[in-house]
Amino acid sequence: MPITEEAIHAALSRIIEPDLKKDIVELDLVRDVTVDENTVHVHVEVSNPAMHSRKRMEEAVVFNLQQALGKDVKVVVNVTPLSGERGTLRKVLPHVKHIVAIASGKGGVGKSTVTANLAVGLARRGWKVGLVDADIHGPSMPMMFDVLRDRPTTREVNGKHRIVPVESHGVKLLSIGFFADPGQAIAWRGPMASKALEQLFKDADWGELDIMLVDLPPGTSDIHLSLVQAIPLTGAIVVSTPQPVALADARKGVGFFQLPSVNVPLLGIVENMSWFTPEELPDNRYYIFGRAGARALSDELKVPFLGEVPLVQSIREAGDVGRPAVLQENTVSARAFDDLCGALQARLAELDAMKASGAQAEPTTIDA
Repeated sequence: MPITEEAIHAALSRIIEPDLKKDIVELDLVRDVTVDENTVHVHVEVSNPAMHSRKRMEEAVVFNLQQALGKDVKVVVNVTPLSGERGTLRKVLPHVKHIVAIASGKGGVGKSTVTANLAVGLARRGWKVGLVDADIHGPSMPMMFDVLRDRPTTREVNGKHRIVPVESHGVKLLSIGFFADPGQAIAWRGPMASKALEQLFKDADWGELDIMLVDLPPGTSDIHLSLVQAIPLTGAIVVSTPQPVALADARKGVGFFQLPSVNVPLLGIVENMSWFTPEELPDNRYYIFGRAGARALSDELKVPFLGEVPLVQSIREAGDVGRPAVLQENTVSARAFDDLCGALQARLAELDAMKASGAQAEPTTIDA
């Protein structure tokens, strides 16, 4: 068969975009097609930015073109995420501008505390914020937002019943903790936990959000893999304390998001419990867990460093009573979290600018 643009589009029309459920030609996701002798160059967009999704689309393009045009045809494929207004075509959380996962290599480093304060801090800055507590086996957000006894309601949206998130401190919140008694252990295997997590995203009426934060469990597990496969993440943040044992696990957390099969942008590293300041000596700093360890790790891995949060008793107390420390006006804790919010907003603006300028990965060449 001669290599014509019509033949190429006919072959590509057999490829269904997995999230949007229509063929990529009908959805106008084939952005550019050129033919150079026996080589076909194709630029295609996908709704899910994760590497595994782009890889599957790349393989589908190569297979269908070579099946229609011949195995001797060389195919150069460039697969990129939907950008700008076209990005709203995606069916999963179409009205959420940014989805950011907050992760840690190990437990006990204050990941959930950082997430809660980021959420409330961004809401105070005027952003529409949602938060998903994805720590299936240890949900803590209901306590941190003082909604431990609250239960989400439902409402009908376009003929379907949707979960209505609980709201507190200007943040829309969903957690598995809302669907179990506070003292009840959630003993679910991986598939059950992943399915429950997916429902928090896909079966809820989140409305329009500037950002959704996702508080992940510690480590890397089924939950993390399910998230990157099902949800179009803008990027991820890794939280660590400064000591070597935490940094070793933080390094693994960064490595997870950089895996070719995951490939989620790292927005930055946050160092929690950077120093201890006693209330009676507010100008003193004691580096209990070591000094600037996470900052050094970010320099080594060439990942942005978003900021430091001190070890202050009032941060723990604020979380225990459901009033995040960022609400404590004119305190070292509030300033630290507010600076962190500003750093995150700057990073997201940087990513938006890159997308607007058309910056994208180099195409992959596949020989026949």
